[in-house]
Amino acid sequence: MTGAMTAQRSIEHVDGRVPGAGRTRVAYLTNVYPKNSHSFIRNEILALERQNFDVMRLTIRASSDVLADATDVHERNNTFVLLDGHGAAMLWPALKRVARKPGAFFRAMGVARSAFRHGSARWVQCVAYVLEACRLADRMEAEGIRHIHVHFGTNPATVARIASRLGAFSYSVTMHGPDEFDAPERLQLREKVADASFVVAISSFGRSQIMRWAAPADWSKIAVIRCGSGPAFMNHVTPITDAGLSGHDLLCVARLSPQKGIPLLIEAAAMVAKVRDFHLNIIGDGPMRAEVEAQIARLGLEKTVTLQGWCDSQGVWRAMLGARAMVLASFAEGLPVVLIEALALGRTVIATQIAGIPELIDSSVGWLIAPGSVTALVNAITAALDAPTERLRAMGHAGRERVEAAHDLDENVADLADLLRPLA
Repeated sequence: MTGAMTAQRSIEHVDGRVPGAGRTRVAYLTNVYPKNSHSFIRNEILALERQNFDVMRLTIRASSDVLADATDVHERNNTFVLLDGHGAAMLWPALKRVARKPGAFFRAMGVARSAFRHGSARWVQCVAYVLEACRLADRMEAEGIRHIHVHFGTNPATVARIASRLGAFSYSVTMHGPDEFDAPERLQLREKVADASFVVAISSFGRSQIMRWAAPADWSKIAVIRCGSGPAFMNHVTPITDAGLSGHDLLCVARLSPQKGIPLLIEAAAMVAKVRDFHLNIIGDGPMRAEVEAQIARLGLEKTVTLQGWCDSQGVWRAMLGARAMVLASFAEGLPVVLIEALALGRTVIATQIAGIPELIDSSVGWLIAPGSVTALVNAITAALDAPTERLRAMGHAGRERVEAAHDLDENVADLADLLRPLA
């Protein structure tokens, strides 16, 4: 049995951290916030605020998404954008740093030069990183905040690392994968872990990949804190029903990007549709939309597959309840929150055996299949469509118990709060 089967909710605590008390002010930084596909960051921030935190939201760039969720619209109105296109606002903090703290400024430039040498950015990007870091440092100091938590070990972590050279504050980072693990040397994962106060991995697999590239002396900094299902999925006002289990609808919630394997899912749907009557609803959008639409038209699947676009959490909630099963054909992942949400609603799942997914999914709650195999995907979809309602109900109940044990958002964020308090 895998680690998921033990149904434990645990954190590998950073050595020597003693949980603090009282109201705590921290900052959060990510590349683009809010974003339709990053609701897990929003849910984490809101959960921290339920832990008596004040969280200042910062993003490198403003989101171009048409936000589907009203909560995200509110978040956008309360988020400070570092790279907002105002030249004077970008340059002035850097000029002040050069004049008042030249030593710190040139130490920060050293981090930017290192990023350039490793090939993670061109010179113009490195200059932008420094300007963003100066503005970030100014904002942190103006608000009296001493610690910033970053989501993703890519360019947001680079900006935070540069900014930490400019002021008296520290940073920590949650690394999700797969992007960080695709180019660990170019992204300087070893250096980012070394400079961070702590690093969060969202699965044991993720922790192992960070350990792979970090210095052994820094392994004790890496904590496993699993993502959780949001309150809308864990704390139901409306009772869960079995209505969807008796139907023939499948659901995929995913960004239309190469790592999600959507073309493979469409190919499998075409093969199943030759012998079975069913419907696949895809909630999500992204750069591959035109390509996916063309594939659906070419295969004559307009009545079988629906591209719904993004919808709010209530829309996802209703779609999951109306589905027989949730399916993801991903080629690369961290640990998808939509799988956790589906299990929280008592729905079984079909997912590929990659990254942290096997820590959550096994045959008692769904179908775990070989990645990249259309045959395995067709077989799993057929099995889900053929499964008796009683079996699906039992699998859904087991999945709900697993999420309750290991992926409760507020319980897991309490562990994150314990790491943040001493630093803030």
